[in-house]
Amino acid sequence: MSRIAKSLFLMALDAMIVMTTPYLSLFLRFEGSVEAKYILTMLGFLPLIVAVRLATFYLFGLYNRLWRYASINELVAIIMAVTASSVVITAVMYLSGSGIPRSIYIMAWLFDIALIGGSRLGVRILYHIRQRQANRSVNVLIIGAGDAGAMIAREIQQRVGDDKKVIGFIDDDASKHNQMLYGTKVLGTRNDIVPIVATCQVQEIIIAMPSIGGHLLRQIMKECKKTNCAIKVVPGLYELIDGKASVDQLRNVDLEDLLRREPVRLDLDEIANYLAGKSVLVTGAGGSVGSEICRQIARIGPANLVLLGKGENSIYEIDRELKGKYPSLPIKPVIADVRDATRINNVFNTFKPEVVFHAAAHKHVPLMETQPEEAVNNNVFGTKVVAEAAERHGTTTFVMISTDKAVNPTSIMGATKRLAELVVNNLSKNSKTKFIAVRFGNVLGSRGSVIPLFRQQIAAGGPVTVTHPDMTRYFMTIPEAAQLVLQAGAIAQGGEVFVLDMGEPVKILDLAHDLIELSGFTPETDIPIVFTGIRPGEKLFEELLTAEEGTQASKHEKIFVANLRPISKDRLNRGLEKLKKFSEIQDVIAILEELVPYYREARRQYGSKAATEEQREKEYGETSERHQSAVQ
Repeated sequence: MSRIAKSLFLMALDAMIVMTTPYLSLFLRFEGSVEAKYILTMLGFLPLIVAVRLATFYLFGLYNRLWRYASINELVAIIMAVTASSVVITAVMYLSGSGIPRSIYIMAWLFDIALIGGSRLGVRILYHIRQRQANRSVNVLIIGAGDAGAMIAREIQQRVGDDKKVIGFIDDDASKHNQMLYGTKVLGTRNDIVPIVATCQVQEIIIAMPSIGGHLLRQIMKECKKTNCAIKVVPGLYELIDGKASVDQLRNVDLEDLLRREPVRLDLDEIANYLAGKSVLVTGAGGSVGSEICRQIARIGPANLVLLGKGENSIYEIDRELKGKYPSLPIKPVIADVRDATRINNVFNTFKPEVVFHAAAHKHVPLMETQPEEAVNNNVFGTKVVAEAAERHGTTTFVMISTDKAVNPTSIMGATKRLAELVVNNLSKNSKTKFIAVRFGNVLGSRGSVIPLFRQQIAAGGPVTVTHPDMTRYFMTIPEAAQLVLQAGAIAQGGEVFVLDMGEPVKILDLAHDLIELSGFTPETDIPIVFTGIRPGEKLFEELLTAEEGTQASKHEKIFVANLRPISKDRLNRGLEKLKKFSEIQDVIAILEELVPYYREARRQYGSKAATEEQREKEYGETSERHQSAVQ
């Protein structure tokens, strides 16, 4: 139907309504016994009533609106148009001495608003009925009848109501059962998911519980997997920085969701006090953790943010991303090697950073086992160069990113990170700069970590390779790690090695199973799992502390202070001088053992388990066969 035809149709409909409402008002006013004089009088004024009403409606734009999207604004326009025309009609009829009771004018005004508004609402309802008939909607079940679930339901109704329909909620809170939320009932608990899906023909399940932990999410996912529904999830609170859920943020369930931990409680004022309006430098800014630290800092509003890294492509990517999100923030990309003392000194001269986050490091354990000089130069001497430049130029706070592999290290990488902690700790003893280190475990999805490898192997059809069935690691999400690093910098006094609360360790084999299932496959049946043996420098279990270190509580519930075994400055410097002169593996190992006693002790403890490549293949080949037999 053309626009003119639609307008003429509405005008004809309005004409019928405004001709009917005066007689309907008379009928109600006189309870069905209307005198003939009133009927004849009103008949004489009908042409005036119709003309004034339609002319006023036209002037108020009631015939050039898209009524299929009618809302409160359109209702206001109808009320104003009817009111304006009623004033004119009432004045003319009253001054002409028509004798019509005054209550008739009020009743006609109310009837016109109700019937004109109802006709426009009917247009919208008819449009949505036709759209749903043309595009069959997807029935959606929302798990979580809380704030996030309510927001998702409202957005589906308002924004995507044409192709999605919320048929109900699931919530374990019995007090909510059979209650209505945005016109939809809370149907039952998670134990009712399967029968509700079958009864209501649900095609999609949305898990709208951003604050729940990974254990509960796993249980819910277990029930959801019994159905053939598409499963979406509202991201966790680490991703929902503003605490609001949106349909745009829905995504498939990922491994990070199953490992959800309790939300981090941040003291934003405390963080802002040492970052807002300050010059901040981040080394390793293109890496997984470094780039996330940059994102978190950018939100706070530093005076400028210096992105320093050796890889030009990764620095280009984070620079472009942040400049797109924060166009008014001075962001300075710098390509530099942390081992180049002259270049680093120039960078500090130019930008005069007040806060430094040192995330640049070689982190790949097996690679560093065969290239110890690179691990030493980058992790130890690179840290020393940047830290000394920070002290020289009056930096207020220096935060080094460390690792759980620095605890009882069996690897070159772990030993060099422990030695870097000692370098930073010794600098703090007689310095105005607050030097600290922050130690945590693996971060999910970081480059070089096991999760991207598993995804590639699954995409290729398998097999998924796991080093050992009992291999466990501590995990946290990248945003959580970055937020706690910023918080640690805020509470630092200088000289601390902070240890983040990593929760419970997770078996790598369990991660492999979860990721295969999330990809839509069955472990061992669709995607085989093969055990390859522990690689050089690895151990089955990582630790966050040695038995002797222990911790002290800090101001933050998820950040602790390690009690470190001290080392004298002279002994440290002598050892570092020796490291500069040697590059052979055995020489480097001997010096590291001298400087990091834990490394020597751990190598002796785990050395007998390292064995030869031939022994590893035999041992873990047998383990893999036992695992396959158990599965079958």
